[in-house]
Amino acid sequence: MARKYENEFKVMIVELLESGRKVSEISDEFSLNGNMIRRWRHEFKAKQGDFSKKRQLTQSELEIKQLRKELKDVKLERDILKKAVSIFSKSDR
Repeated sequence: MARKYENEFKVMIVELLESGRKVSEISDEFSLNGNMIRRWRHEFKAKQGDFSKKRQLTQSELEIKQLRKELKDVKLERDILKKAVSIFSKSDR
């Protein structure tokens, strides 16, 4: 079962890393997985030091996200139409 850690604990672990301690030392001391500690450090930097909130997307990031979704939908539609054309063209022969 996955454990849920408090935001303050995660911040403390990342601050220990920032102070120069090694991931392996912290991992052994607090019985944590090293990959999880590295992921926390990455999230900490991405969210400007706050684990509790999601990062606000800029207008351009929102537009890119919307365009990627639209592209995915259009590709799916195209693939379906390709399959339909191939099915109907085989039955005409």
